[in-house]
Amino acid sequence: MSRFLPRTLRGRLVAGVLALLALACAAVGVATSFAMDRFLLTQLDQQLATIGGRYAASLEHDGRGGGDTRSQAPGTLGVRVAGGVITQGSVVTPDDDDRARLTGGDQAVLAAVPADGVPRTVSLSSLHEYRVVAVPGRDGDVLITGLPLHEAEETLMRMEVFEFFMFGAALAVTGVAGAVWVRLALRPLERVAATARRVTRLPLASGEVALTERVPDTDPRTEAGQVGAAFNSMLGHVEAALARRYAVEQRLRAFAADASHELRTPLAAIRGHTELALRVAEPMPEGVRHALDRIDAESGRMSELVADLLLLARLDAGRPLARDEVDLTKLAIESVGDARAAAPAHRWRLELPEEPVTVQGDPSRLRQVITNLLTNAGMHTPEGTAVTLTVRQAPDAAELTVADGGPGIPPDMQEEIFERFSRVDKGRSRASGGTGLGLAIVKAVVAAHGGTITVESRPGHTAFHLRLPDAGR
Repeated sequence: MSRFLPRTLRGRLVAGVLALLALACAAVGVATSFAMDRFLLTQLDQQLATIGGRYAASLEHDGRGGGDTRSQAPGTLGVRVAGGVITQGSVVTPDDDDRARLTGGDQAVLAAVPADGVPRTVSLSSLHEYRVVAVPGRDGDVLITGLPLHEAEETLMRMEVFEFFMFGAALAVTGVAGAVWVRLALRPLERVAATARRVTRLPLASGEVALTERVPDTDPRTEAGQVGAAFNSMLGHVEAALARRYAVEQRLRAFAADASHELRTPLAAIRGHTELALRVAEPMPEGVRHALDRIDAESGRMSELVADLLLLARLDAGRPLARDEVDLTKLAIESVGDARAAAPAHRWRLELPEEPVTVQGDPSRLRQVITNLLTNAGMHTPEGTAVTLTVRQAPDAAELTVADGGPGIPPDMQEEIFERFSRVDKGRSRASGGTGLGLAIVKAVVAAHGGTITVESRPGHTAFHLRLPDAGR
């Protein structure tokens, strides 16, 4: 049943008003029809009471059997019953009386009317419905007088037709007026919805957001005003929460940038002293040399982490990158060559178009993007896995894809792999040696170039799709 109802509140309100009005009109129509029917029957009964049995009594004294028709309305029925048998019967016509042509069934119906003076409705096959009254005659007979019901029925039908069209017109006018009125009444709610739509278009997920949108109608005396006031209050809380979140993010970014910057000097000193100690010609215990080697390796790893954090901090701060014409095909060839040297056990493949694919961007950062994607594929797939780097020119962008035939990324992790320090369990654990910032840097650099990166993965196939605006855009 609900599927036939309008979906909008405006439609439901108008439909509800029309349904209630239709029920009211139906109730009024039934009540007036019943009252009019009773009124018309009462009038007929009063006419029958006025006529009495005079017309029926005159039938036995009239030689023609037609009775005295003076002052009798056309259609008046007069019947004389003696010994349970109709002896005379006549109907008044506009010109003169006419003997009633009654069938055997009609005669039986009339003969069965009790002579108690109470009006009754009978249906006669030859004369249709009549309102009749029977009274005892002076000669032991029964005198029946009747008036036709067709005029009353026609009057009642005309009234019902008139009511039908009047109620229909009232429903139509009410529907139009109600739709206009409901539309005006719901304008405050429409403004609330419009404000909500404008809020949804704001970039609330990241960065500083100026949430200045508010609902203009906040009259607490109306329901719509109460909704608007509550919505404005909610927007105020959201704005405060976003401001606090942005302040926290700014402090964290500043901390990461400052800490990374401050760590560069002591790390460089540690690495320098370690290298200097390892170059000493005098023999040193094997344990000391091993410790120095580990210090050198871990300080190098920490330096890479600090460099990644500094890069992300600069990208978060919106620092502009270099804008040169970059040949992606050349970067792809060089990056695959480096990957083949770093992981010779993998099968590295390169698919390039015949013409160079160029974009506007920072060549060193784009090289880092490709290197990170290839390193990620080589690090998290078993030896012998095929890794394919594809570069192609789309109509409005340059596309680069890195696909491998490894074990894949779990579906619940595919939305999180571009987050900082995000790691996939099992195959993509800390044992693989990464910092957890490689894909975060890829996403940040691609976004800084106005591009997008997506991933699709299933067991046996993982592909990172990168799109960058071409050099002409």
